[in-house]
Formats: sequence, C-alpha cells, structure tokens
Amino acid sequence: RDSGLRAYELSEREWEILTQLRDVLKIFKHATLFFSSGTPNLAKVIHAMDHIDTVLTNQIRDEKIDSALRSALTLGKNVLNHYYKLSDLSATYRIALMLHPSYKDVYFKDAGWPTLWITNA
Repeated sequence: RDSGLRAYELSEREWEILTQLRDVLKIFKHATLFFSSGTPNLAKVIHAMDHIDTVLTNQIRDEKIDSALRSALTLGKNVLNHYYKLSDLSATYRIALMLHPSYKDVYFKDAGWPTLWITNA
C-alpha cells in the first residue's frame, strides 16, 4: 500500500551529504560534552578553540566534503575567529593559562607568540 511518502525519500546524494554533516558536527558535540563535564576550566577554553579551528580548517580544505557544507564550515570558522579575537581583549584567558600548572607559558611559546607578548601576558 502506498502511503504517499515516497516523494520525500532521500536520494543517495542527500544521504551522503547527511553523513558528511554528521561527521563535521562531531567536533561541536565533543566540545559541548567536554565543557558540560564536571571539570571544565578557563585555561582549557583556548586549547579547545585551537583544536576546533584546526578541525574546521582541515574540513574546509577537504574537497570530498560537499561545497555547501564547506561554505557553512567557513561561516562557523568566522564565528570562532570572532570569539577568539574577543578572548584576546580579555586578560582573563592569558592569566588562566599562565597560572595553570600544566600550561604556564608553554601555550604561548607553542603558538609562536613574540617574547614581549609572553612577558606582558
């Protein structure tokens, strides 16, 4: 018996795009779960943002990913960069990194900050 729903069945291409979408959204799921855990802290925010930035950059460059998804990822990366710039305006993140026993000035050196910037941080 025909329920009239065949017209709404997804094509192979649409399933492929949905699979890609699921995969590109995993980084946001992981970040959400990480920061919803019992032990998130301010010093880990910048590291998480750096990781998300790397993942988004790699996905944007991956030509196997649908162009519409790569365009959306580019917009997401722009939003991430906006918030990253806002974190630069707040000394709180730099202080949290410097005071964290595991990070201290290592993050800044690894990120290639000039010595003067590290000293000021």
